[in-house]
Amino acid sequence: MQFSRGHLIDLTPLRTSPAFARMWIGSLLTGIGGQLTIVTVMLHVFDLTASTLAVSMIAVAGLVPMIVAGLYGGMLADAFDRRKVALIAASIAFCATALLAALTWTGTETIWWLYALSMIIAATNSVGFATRTAIVPRLIPIDQLAAASALNGISFGLTVMAGPALAGLLVALTGFGWTYTIDVVLMTSMFLGLWTLPALRPEGEIVRPGLASLVDGWRFLRGAGNIRMQYLLDIIAMTFGHPLVLFPALGAVLLGGGAVTTGILTAAVAVGTFTSSLFSGRVVQYRWHGRGIARAVQAYGMTIALFGTVLLVGTFVPGASATAPNILLIVCACVALALSGAADNVSSIYRNTMMQAAVPDAMRGRLQGVFIIVVAGGPRVGALYAGVLATATSLWFPPLLGGFLVIALVALLARTTPRFRGYDALNPEP
Repeated sequence: MQFSRGHLIDLTPLRTSPAFARMWIGSLLTGIGGQLTIVTVMLHVFDLTASTLAVSMIAVAGLVPMIVAGLYGGMLADAFDRRKVALIAASIAFCATALLAALTWTGTETIWWLYALSMIIAATNSVGFATRTAIVPRLIPIDQLAAASALNGISFGLTVMAGPALAGLLVALTGFGWTYTIDVVLMTSMFLGLWTLPALRPEGEIVRPGLASLVDGWRFLRGAGNIRMQYLLDIIAMTFGHPLVLFPALGAVLLGGGAVTTGILTAAVAVGTFTSSLFSGRVVQYRWHGRGIARAVQAYGMTIALFGTVLLVGTFVPGASATAPNILLIVCACVALALSGAADNVSSIYRNTMMQAAVPDAMRGRLQGVFIIVVAGGPRVGALYAGVLATATSLWFPPLLGGFLVIALVALLARTTPRFRGYDALNPEP
C-alpha cells in the first residue's frame, strides 16, 4: 500500500486553538515528570522490600482515594469553573511530589510515606485529568475531537517513552532523590497551560456537588449503553492484561538488566502508543467507533499473550542478571509490549472521542470522572491480579492467561451488543 500524508497525525487542533496547544504542551511536560515518579516509586519500594507484591500494593493503595477523588472531582468540574478546579488539583499534586523529594533527600522516607504520597498524587491526578479532558470539547470543534485524542496519544507516548527510561537511568546513576526533584521542576509547566485558559463554567443545568449530582450522573449512565460498554471493555483489558507491576522483578530476575530494563520495558509500551498516534490519519477517519474499540481491545489481548509467551521462553534460558541481561529476550518482550501500546492507543482514540462527543457538557465532568476511574482503576486491580498470581505461580503466567481472557471476554460481549458495534461517530449517541 502506498504511503501518503493522509496517514500522518492531524495537527489541526494545535493550529486552530492556541489554548488547547498550551494545555497540551503543559500536560506533555508534566506527564514526563509524572512517569519519572511512578517508575521511581516502584523501584524505590522494590529496593526497600524486594517484593513484587509490595510493588503491586502501591497501585492498590491508591485505588479507593482515586475512585473517591474521581467521582467528586467530576462533580466539581460540572459545578464550578473547570480552569480553577484543574489548577487546585495540580497544586496539591505539586506539593505532594515536592514532599516526596524532600523526604528522600533527607533520608527519612519509609515505605508508608511512599504509599501515602502515591495515594495523594493518584487522587489529585484523577481530578486533574478528568477536568482537563472535560475542557477539551470547549476549546476545539467537535469534528476535531478524534484528532485531539490522537494528539493525546502522542503526548502519552512521549511521556511514557521518556519518563520511565529516564527514571531507570537516573535511579541507576544518581539515586532516587534527583528523579523526584526533576518531576517537581517539570510540573510547573502545567500551571502555565492552565493559568492562561479562559474561565470555563459548565454549560447547561448545573447541579452542585453532592448526592443529587451523583444520582443525576448515575441516572444518565444507566441510559448510556455505549458508554457503559466501553468502560467494561477497558476494565477487562486493564484487569487481565496490564503487566507493569511485573517489570521490576523481570529486570532483577528473569530478563536481567535491573532498573534499566524496567524503564525500557515501560517505554516500549509508549513506543507503540506514539507510533500508532503518529500514523493515525486513517484511524481518526474510521466512523464505527464501537467496532473499532472491540477489535483494538482484542488485538491488545493477543499482544499481552505474546508477551507472556516470551517470558515463558525466558524461563528455559537461565543466566540473566542485573549485570548480564538477556538482550534477545528483552527485545522480543519490547516488541510485544510496543504492539500492545499501539492496540490500546487505537482503542483509546475511539473511547475518548465517544466520551467527548456523545456526552452533553453539563454531564461531561462526572462522566470523565468515572472514565478516569475506569482507565486508572483497571490497571490497579490488574496490578493486584498480576502481583498475587505471579507470587503464587510464575512471572510469565499472569500475562499469558490474562491475554487469552481478554480475547474471549471481549468477543463474548461484542457479540451480545449490536448497538455498540453499530455506534456511528457521525451520529454520536451515549
